[in-house]
Amino acid sequence: MRITGGQAARRILKVPKGLDVRPTPDLVKQAVFNSLGARVVDARVLELFAGSGALGLECLSRGAAGVLCVEKSHRHNAAAAGYARGLELRTQDVFAALPQLAAGGRQFDLILADPPYGEKNVNRRSTSFAQQLLDDRQLPLLLAPGGRFVLGHTKRDTLEIPAPWVEVKRLQHGDTSMRFFQVSETALPVPG
Repeated sequence: MRITGGQAARRILKVPKGLDVRPTPDLVKQAVFNSLGARVVDARVLELFAGSGALGLECLSRGAAGVLCVEKSHRHNAAAAGYARGLELRTQDVFAALPQLAAGGRQFDLILADPPYGEKNVNRRSTSFAQQLLDDRQLPLLLAPGGRFVLGHTKRDTLEIPAPWVEVKRLQHGDTSMRFFQVSETALPVPG
């Protein structure tokens, strides 16, 4: 696994051993960042289910102002922490961190999440982490006006897109779907 663009392009990243980590493949990561383009420059970024921190480090390499990585494992991003200025690590469950970040008034221009994949869901609603993120009432409050939420999931996991999310783009690569969302300003949830 490596950084695919920016000032640290081709830098090799290590995946923490002993963790159930599925890093975003380099080709998928490169397609996502090519799609985001200049949107990354000077962005405040939140990476959820950070694992190795590859997406956040890619953002820093491409000129993001700062990245907050949230990952439950205390062993996440250990090597990455010394690599990049502007990288903040938070060892916490994502769904516990979201209301705390919202209560603190934090907002991000870009939110990235490529959580562990869920099961195939035929004739039933998804229970995957990806669906749980879309359903979370705090997450839209963390996205700054005009920001993007990029969510990865397996194509066998059929997601329901609730308000206030509006899908603006989808990339497919093998079993991976990367979906780009924005918030419909007319459907923002009420904090609480």
